[in-house]
Amino acid sequence: MPPSDFYQVDLPVDSPRRLDLFPAASGPLAIVGNAPGLDAAAAIDAASCVVRFNNAPGFGGRAGVRVTHLALVNRGGQMREWLRDPRFLDRPVVRCADAFILPFPMLPAEQNRPEQVCWTREVLELLAPLGKPVHILPEDLHQAARLRLAPVTTDPGPAGRPNPSTGFLVTLAFLLGRPLRRGPVAAHGFGFDGWPGHPWTAERAWFRQAEAAGHLRLHPCHS
Repeated sequence: MPPSDFYQVDLPVDSPRRLDLFPAASGPLAIVGNAPGLDAAAAIDAASCVVRFNNAPGFGGRAGVRVTHLALVNRGGQMREWLRDPRFLDRPVVRCADAFILPFPMLPAEQNRPEQVCWTREVLELLAPLGKPVHILPEDLHQAARLRLAPVTTDPGPAGRPNPSTGFLVTLAFLLGRPLRRGPVAAHGFGFDGWPGHPWTAERAWFRQAEAAGHLRLHPCHS
């Protein structure tokens, strides 16, 4: 798929019932992945909007000290572990975040059993005392992500379709909601490695093509 085709899907990335995700990203935007060895604190902290993920390794040190949006995976064992941690809300990256992003829409109750995989209701209750915006990325965005990855995915995954990573979903959401005139998004700490169910090679190819189109600047990881 040529780079110019990546951004043709016009999506309501945030539900009208939720706060707009994008005004805070009107200036320089840095999206910070969790690859080891990241050492770019000054460049990251210079951005007006800084997006981080999950446990945000390196936060407070070599990966910088600013966070405006923290994406928290709301399905699977990682969220279950956080919900069991009585000190989760005391974590520095959680306390410092201005807003939260949940990358998966809430599953209907009948699809969330016999084994619970979606923890959206629980994490909304957990975060409520902080009084900060929580944005939930909709299924339309997931569909757009799969459409972009499918042409370059060699292993479509167990469901027969690409299973995008949280980093890919959140990056796509910001790119779709950000006019090109605001400049490319700076992507730091993306190693394209991790859980084997994600199409890392395809995601790397998409990031490279997005960079060639002028939407993104992919900064190399150093270990």
